[in-house]
Amino acid sequence: MSKEAEIGRKIFENVGGKENVSRIAHCMTRVRLGIRDPEKVDLDQLKKVPGVLGVVEDETLQVIVGPGVVNKVAAAMAEEAGVKIGEVINENLDAEQKSGKELVEEKAAETKASMKAKQNNQSSFKKLLKSISNIFVPLIPGFVGAGLIAGIAAILTNNITAGNLDAGTWTQYVDILGVINKGIFAFLSIYVGINTANEFGGTPVLGGGIAGITMLSGLADGHTITNIFTGDAILPGQGGIIGVLFAVWLMCVLEKSLRKFIPNAIDIIVTPTIVMLVMGLITIFLIMPVAGLISEGLVSAINWTIEVGGLFSGFVLGTFFLPMVMLGLHQVLTPIHVEMIAQTGATLLLPILAMAGGGQVGASIALWIRCRKNKPLVNMIKGGLPVGILGIGEPLIYGVTVPLGRPFITACLGGGIGGAVIGAFGNIGAIAIGPSGVALIPLIAGGHWLGYVIGLLAAYLGGFVLTYFFGTPKDAMEAVNE
Repeated sequence: MSKEAEIGRKIFENVGGKENVSRIAHCMTRVRLGIRDPEKVDLDQLKKVPGVLGVVEDETLQVIVGPGVVNKVAAAMAEEAGVKIGEVINENLDAEQKSGKELVEEKAAETKASMKAKQNNQSSFKKLLKSISNIFVPLIPGFVGAGLIAGIAAILTNNITAGNLDAGTWTQYVDILGVINKGIFAFLSIYVGINTANEFGGTPVLGGGIAGITMLSGLADGHTITNIFTGDAILPGQGGIIGVLFAVWLMCVLEKSLRKFIPNAIDIIVTPTIVMLVMGLITIFLIMPVAGLISEGLVSAINWTIEVGGLFSGFVLGTFFLPMVMLGLHQVLTPIHVEMIAQTGATLLLPILAMAGGGQVGASIALWIRCRKNKPLVNMIKGGLPVGILGIGEPLIYGVTVPLGRPFITACLGGGIGGAVIGAFGNIGAIAIGPSGVALIPLIAGGHWLGYVIGLLAAYLGGFVLTYFFGTPKDAMEAVNE
């Protein structure tokens, strides 16, 4: 047993045992404990524990162990208690504090956990999906609120572009809505970085910092960082959310390794400095450029697919667009859209790619029906569907289909079906770049909006049918209360 684990064990002994602790957290120097029964805490003996520098009684019991040490002590105590740092230990709450609903849910959770433990068949892939869910589900309220605002702004913008609304009157309102919306989406990578660090046992602020590096906000105007593989400039956001997930996971591995041998006295100075420097360099010069190489290959493939044309092109593009969104590679398509609009007056690519969101909507409706007993999932779908219909797909992608696995695949195929319909019609283009879904209808060129709507309905139907019959995980259909 390590020195820090021994300190944690002694702390437990003098606060009435693990069963008297309802929550374990920490700050820079203190382990913060939620105490069920203060009468069981022996403050005098607690202060005498080797390694404990002091005790502060507040809303939580704060045990001072010092910088560097606190991370390890809190982690050891959380591991011994079988929870993550910051989680509430439900079984240690007073029965009087729990409502009948909570007690029933607790019993149901215990039964379900017992059954799953007996199965003992949780694969690494399922664990990965669970981690992804833990990272993105806390972001869903922000996705929904900001997404709905973005959808409203998109409808106004598209109608301004189409000449249906007066630009002088409405542009300022669109700008204001855009500022509000960007409070979430412009810094999405940072929020993901913080949650990823929490999920994999790293320091949240370091996770947010590593994610923030991908924004390249520290570059002076006119300066660039060279991609060591291609010689081109690295672009802000290159690597996307998947790049952030990988970079922060790697950061957590490095941080935990460093804490094993760096002395506690200098841990608070040395560890974060090394982590930020090493992971910053790896993120900038390896993770982001590799994503850039992938993006170049995808652009070439898209150009070839467009040249082939027709139904096949629509299916391929509609199917693979969402994986590109997750990689953050969809941004490289903007020059293609711009060039198409400049040369022909419309981009034939955008309506096809918009079908990917339609597949997500159809898949989510199917999950709503088949998983209606799973109340948390249904609530997330209810929140994500309105903004998904308006072309803002993050809530449904990250909160619903990706964590479940198979529905993401069937949703992508549904988007491919919609794309195939658009490709079969041909000559359905958008006169400007804008959000997809229903919000794109005002921008469809040449009065071909009906063909676009038919394609969107086909994407809805394709995503629905494929997910209903082939893409719904059995465990998602189990009864789960809020």
